[in-house]
Amino acid sequence: MSSLVRHVTIDCADAYALAGFWAEVLNGKVSDDDRPGDPEALVESEGAGLLFIRVPEPKTVKNRVHLDIQPQDRTRDEEVERLLALGATLVGDHRKPDGTGWATLADPEGNEFCVERGRAERAAS
Repeated sequence: MSSLVRHVTIDCADAYALAGFWAEVLNGKVSDDDRPGDPEALVESEGAGLLFIRVPEPKTVKNRVHLDIQPQDRTRDEEVERLLALGATLVGDHRKPDGTGWATLADPEGNEFCVERGRAERAAS
């Protein structure tokens, strides 16, 4: 028998607040069991859940693992703008004039993630 990824777990300073950001990113929801100040919070979304765990130490180096986000109903650039408005920051722009490439963003606690071309953009190439 094989295993499945149930959660991707991310260390953070404020589990509930960061879960709220990612729930917006993924069009998911923070678990009904979680409350502000809890040491952990789960984002329930299509696919694997994201579990945020409060740790005492701050993030100090680049992530060894990161998420790649693919917009389902908007373009890559529209999604980047939406995520910036939610509180993400642009840390690396690898978009190319021909429409390929990606943007590297960081969530409100500095965890890097990438935004790839949207589903329709990939289908058109």
